[in-house]
Amino acid sequence: MNNNILICGVGGQGIVLASKLIALSAMDRGLMARSAETIGMSQRGGSVVSHVRIGDEVHSPMISTGQADLILGFEPGEAQRCLPYLKPDGAIVVCRQSVVPVTASLGMGNYEGEKTLSYLQQASDDVILVDAATLCRKVGSPKVLNTIMLGAAVRSGKLALTLDELERAIRTRLPEKFQQMNLTALHLGAEQEEII
Repeated sequence: MNNNILICGVGGQGIVLASKLIALSAMDRGLMARSAETIGMSQRGGSVVSHVRIGDEVHSPMISTGQADLILGFEPGEAQRCLPYLKPDGAIVVCRQSVVPVTASLGMGNYEGEKTLSYLQQASDDVILVDAATLCRKVGSPKVLNTIMLGAAVRSGKLALTLDELERAIRTRLPEKFQQMNLTALHLGAEQEEII
């Protein structure tokens, strides 16, 4: 059985690292892992999408439309943009906080994160909203958003990995000085309660 995870957000949120931690955790378990990123203008806050497929036999890194078990949205608008990939019984784990696009901040458009979250809740019966900003403050760094979201993904039951497996990947992949805060963030994400 394959597990298809689509991670989306904007540049600087740690999406590529999150996809690598998922793939590394899967490979450590003996599963196949394939991933592909669309990075675009990520360094300027542009859209970033990472397809991650894990399982006993995975041939392509790209998730087909309607085949994602999980959309892990680091930004609500980007999660909405990726909705066509979600399976009918798939889950959405999404950060409550939005990143206003440059065009909207310059008065060239209108973007309301709360309306986007409402739309996501109407689009799926399985939505977990993550108050990542509060959890980042608890840890003491905004740079742990990605591991907070991974913890919430485990909680959703749609990510075929355990916290222990992700912990091992964090210890393997991250420099020692960043490991403890990311492990704390992973567990905070898994413990947060807001499920819609």
